[in-house]
Amino acid sequence: MEVLASSSSASLSPHFAISYTYKNPNFTAKAATPQVLTWKPHAIRIVKAQLRSCLPCKRTNARNKLRNWSNIDGGSKHYFLLQSISRLHKNLSSKCGFFSISYGRFKLRRYSGTLQKVIDCSEKIRRHVSVLSVHLLVGVMLVMSLSVSVSKSPSWALTEENLLFLEAWRTIDRAYVDKTFNGQSWFRYRENALRNEPMNTREQTYMAIRKMLATLDDPFTRFLEPEKFKSLRSGTQGALTGVGLSIGYPTQFDGSPAGLVVISAAPGGPANRAGLLPGDVILAIDDTSTEMMGIYDAAERLQGPEGSSVELTIRSGPEEKHVALTREKVSLNPVKSRLCQVPGSGRDSRRIGYIKLTSFNQNASGAVKEAIDTLRSNSVNAFVLDLRDNSGGLFPEGIEIAKIWLDKGVIVYICDSRGVRDIYDTDGSNAIAASEPLAVLVNKGTASASEILAGALKDNKRAVLFGEPTYGKGKIQSVFELSDGSGLAVTVARYETPAHTDIDKVGVIPDHPLPTTFPKDEEGFCSCLQDPASTCYMNRVQLFAR
Repeated sequence: MEVLASSSSASLSPHFAISYTYKNPNFTAKAATPQVLTWKPHAIRIVKAQLRSCLPCKRTNARNKLRNWSNIDGGSKHYFLLQSISRLHKNLSSKCGFFSISYGRFKLRRYSGTLQKVIDCSEKIRRHVSVLSVHLLVGVMLVMSLSVSVSKSPSWALTEENLLFLEAWRTIDRAYVDKTFNGQSWFRYRENALRNEPMNTREQTYMAIRKMLATLDDPFTRFLEPEKFKSLRSGTQGALTGVGLSIGYPTQFDGSPAGLVVISAAPGGPANRAGLLPGDVILAIDDTSTEMMGIYDAAERLQGPEGSSVELTIRSGPEEKHVALTREKVSLNPVKSRLCQVPGSGRDSRRIGYIKLTSFNQNASGAVKEAIDTLRSNSVNAFVLDLRDNSGGLFPEGIEIAKIWLDKGVIVYICDSRGVRDIYDTDGSNAIAASEPLAVLVNKGTASASEILAGALKDNKRAVLFGEPTYGKGKIQSVFELSDGSGLAVTVARYETPAHTDIDKVGVIPDHPLPTTFPKDEEGFCSCLQDPASTCYMNRVQLFAR
């Protein structure tokens, strides 16, 4: 737990030195003949004890006063200091009687005794100074402890809301890919936010976190309230609380209104029961227009607590209608497949397996393998993998699906601000469909893990790509849960394709375009291969030629 505290430096009092030596007190300049003393060979110790700290640390009968040192004002402390010096003077004087003490220094008083008395006193002082030194040392430690305790007191108390904000700040500080934090001082932002942003309620704290993330200018690093975080996690686990819709961007080739288009409705789900069909355009979600709405924002609006309702404005053909749907838990099968028989004779006959992958949840790689096995049992000799309007999902699933199609090679380079930090590749041990001709369909709704897969298949010359440039999301996010159940989706790395192409804001560029009328469902796909009179017609040579 990181706690802010004001800091101060304690100033040291002038240091004191205690010392003594021998002088003949009876020798004066006026004496005609100096007095001769009999010398006795006694061991004389020169004692020097220095205290380079505050003398009030001396604990001679001052335990109670030291406990309250932090509560004494400046004048009292000065008095206490002089009082301690006075006690020191009396203690030493009572033993030997030859010290005179003044503040900041010690003056040696003329001693009227004999050398023998000095020698006898030296032993007494040695014992006394030894005990005194221990007292002084303990006192120094106590006063220093009190001083540090006072100096480290926080200038304000952190509330529960402040701590939640700090938890979010610290998560970004540790995990975010850009260590310049979009060219700002991340520590200074924390200080300013804690001082200036209102955080009296949980909603105000959430607003402060959103405002903080906005300074990064990264649309993929975002805050998720507890319910949205729960929905996101359940969606990647193969089930989702929502209305059972797969959505994407419309092609608008026929002059249809701007908005988001229904790609599919999960069988038996709320949208399917309400009669929503592929190709229907969503004009508004709960009275909010979708004209400029991204698919990520729309997906969040469609999801929500089980049993809650959402109202959609739909244009189906020439008809516009309002549909109220109740959210429920919907099982998500991310794969649809179909066998397409292409006309021909003999060796020219083609049986093409069409696989549409709609998301990268934890069931995705297993579902793709199952679809390949099923189509192979029907003697397919080529595959089409449709990634259009697949907005991504779990990064590991994207890697596993790439391994299905690749015999060997690099899948993706993971990079940070210093360059490549990790390489994902395959040796072909997981490949089950590495030899048949493969075409991949992409569009601007193809994003994230879909782009990693498409880039790997293109750069390794495993597949021919058709369509339009992909979304251009060249970054990878990790999801972090906060202590109150909310979460953060944080950009933790960027990536490059096997050809070291940075696709961020550019996308994966396909090899060939698709006819503008090319359908997005499996039924329409097969018809475009079978009917030469269709405006979307593509023959098998066009589909798999490089």
